[in-house]
Amino acid sequence: MNFIRRSSFYKHFGVYVFLIVLSAFVLFPMLIALSQSFMTNQEVNRWPPKIVPTEPTLDSYDTVLTQQDLRLDLWLRNSLFAATGYTVAVMVLCAPAAYAFARLRFPGNRILFALLLATIMVPGQVTLIPNFLLMRDLDWLDTFNALIFPGAANVFGVFLLRQFFMQIPKELEEAAVLDGASYFGRFRHVILPLSANALTALGIFVFLFHYNDLFWPIIVTSSLETRTLPVGLSILNQSYAGQYRPMILAGATLSTIPILIVYIIFQRRIIKGVTMTGMAGR
Repeated sequence: MNFIRRSSFYKHFGVYVFLIVLSAFVLFPMLIALSQSFMTNQEVNRWPPKIVPTEPTLDSYDTVLTQQDLRLDLWLRNSLFAATGYTVAVMVLCAPAAYAFARLRFPGNRILFALLLATIMVPGQVTLIPNFLLMRDLDWLDTFNALIFPGAANVFGVFLLRQFFMQIPKELEEAAVLDGASYFGRFRHVILPLSANALTALGIFVFLFHYNDLFWPIIVTSSLETRTLPVGLSILNQSYAGQYRPMILAGATLSTIPILIVYIIFQRRIIKGVTMTGMAGR
């Protein structure tokens, strides 16, 4: 018995040590960036480099938040608004489509779903020009419409939710049928309430992806008022690289705060949603 307990202790101890070391490798660059954002430009460029600032200062944060040609606060609001709108659009479109593939039986169901999954392998660069021309013809360039609606029919979202819906017992829907529920009634009153974790996990994935997206926003936005945070940080990096590194690091640090808040609030639902989704399929 003692041998089994010792073996279990050493096994868990080794796992914890490995996770601590791995976490240190992941967190070290982030902590360095945070620390250097409180330094002066002269201190950052000093050799050998310092890890802890000698005289911490908030000048970089003050410059980033108040300088008129940067407008970090506006870019942050734009990113949050665009990412939230995109997430809502994905949920509205993907949930009914996933339910149709999971529960409805119609000719070509599996073939159509396979073709839908095949589109994931199409690189985004292939559809870039057609999407840009569509935004131009709709007069959506340099507007939030171009940031929210393209890509809202998310194939990954349909796949993720379909896998989860297929694991919900059909007996629950059959009971609703006896009460006279239609397909929409079953979807609204049975499927959606049982899918809160999966919907939350998908929402967080989609939100974070769109919040961090640089490629599409830099193509369709051109004015200061519609730029998102990744585009603004890219401009900040190009304009001040090598001259005011603490200011660049301060902007990068501020941009991670919303992501950390979202993850801290919803981390349990994310884990539950991914665990219960059944990625292997059936």
